Amino acid sequence: LFATSNLSLERRGYVKMQFHKVLSREVFARGIWGLCVGLLLLPLQLFAQGSPIPIVVDDTKTYQTMDGFGASLTDSSAWLLAKTLTPEQRNTLLKDLFDPKEGIGLSYLRQPMGSSDFRTREYTYDDMPDGTTDFKLEHFSIEKDREYILPLLKQIRKINPKLSIMASPWTAPRWMKDDKAHLKKEEAIYNTYADYFVRFVQEYAAEGVPIAAITLQNEPQNVQASYPTMGMEPDEQVRLATRIGQKFREAGIKTKIVVFDHNWEHLEYPIKVLSDPVASDYIDGVAFHGYGGEVSAQSRVHAAFPDKNIYFTECSGGDWAKDFDGNLMWDMENLVVGAPRNWARTVVKWNLALDEKNGPKIAGGADNCRGVVTINKTTQSVTREVEYYGLGHASKFIQPGAKRIATSQESSVGYLNPDKSITLMVYNKKTQPQVFWIQWQGRKVQVTLPPLSVVTLRWSSKGDDTVEVWLTTGDKKQLLAKQESLKLE
Repeated sequence: LFATSNLSLERRGYVKMQFHKVLSREVFARGIWGLCVGLLLLPLQLFAQGSPIPIVVDDTKTYQTMDGFGASLTDSSAWLLAKTLTPEQRNTLLKDLFDPKEGIGLSYLRQPMGSSDFRTREYTYDDMPDGTTDFKLEHFSIEKDREYILPLLKQIRKINPKLSIMASPWTAPRWMKDDKAHLKKEEAIYNTYADYFVRFVQEYAAEGVPIAAITLQNEPQNVQASYPTMGMEPDEQVRLATRIGQKFREAGIKTKIVVFDHNWEHLEYPIKVLSDPVASDYIDGVAFHGYGGEVSAQSRVHAAFPDKNIYFTECSGGDWAKDFDGNLMWDMENLVVGAPRNWARTVVKWNLALDEKNGPKIAGGADNCRGVVTINKTTQSVTREVEYYGLGHASKFIQPGAKRIATSQESSVGYLNPDKSITLMVYNKKTQPQVFWIQWQGRKVQVTLPPLSVVTLRWSSKGDDTVEVWLTTGDKKQLLAKQESLKLE
């Protein structure tokens, strides 16, 4: 402005001085205006953030006992851990997964009995040549599991002695099945298949790997030709549960019998099985998968049969859903928080570990699933997936044997641990920050959750004011990261 002016230097100085005076008054006026606008907008900003949401935690009201959180050591996962990593790398990773102090403390595994769709080989424990049978189970063998599955299970149990294992078959041996991929109707087949379960539990126990529970059949309404499967109708589960239950009792086996093991939909199936008075005497509960229906189905079954336990036993992430924040929120709402709020004693994801190509596996079944961790077979690098952090927010802090306790918001779930500590999980699925007021025994603590995030809080029920805080955010800036402790007031 002044460089191109024809005014004298003195006149330029005078104009410049007057210009700055005007500018200063304008800046001052704008500052006052901005302050007023800011004060006027403050309520709108607070509204956008959301009014503080109270969460009342009541540890005097308890629900189900928790058995644990985890995944499945499929044949694919076990092969990858055993064959790709060095002993040191494998031990480091298993500690990260199963040690509650050095890692996330996974405490539950669902173990396929023989091959599943994620396998490097196909086998059952009593395969026979076509046209032959083995009713005395003289050829029964868990030798293939001894190659790398059982050694890994033993190593994991040393890392976490509180680990529980549920076992599930994808199929019976072929010679026991009819041309519709169901068990043959003969009584001898049902008796022999029940003996098959007895032998499995006994031989695993002899290896130092006790089986806490079995399901009768993985996804009994999902018969496929491309990988090992078997169909099983409700009346067939009634018949098999009764046979296995009788033989377990005769052998002094305490392993629990769990039915269904399929999606939240088609509740008529487990309800029909549990309605049989003879079979029901042997059945501990119902297992659910999360590939269809709504998690609230678990509560409907609980309401109909309150003396039976509920287990959540399978759901996988995969290439169909790659957004970290979206997956984190879905898992919180439906699985890690939602399933226990609907009576589940377990929350179990699918493959514990897969490689960078979603394997290794032979053809058949899904080929785009994601493991809790991804191991690159070439570099041996390990990537912790969203499932690792979602499960870790629970498994690291919720001890086996914990009792779920009352919390007043559906976006939260609380537990009273055996050591008398209280664990509270809260998630915020909004795209704005959200303030929560945690209220417990007349004391309060305020927590502000970033958008699309989950927090785990832990404090002692014995009078200590300190609240420990761990946070994961959808933008991955915080990944199960410990925050500054808070104080109950």
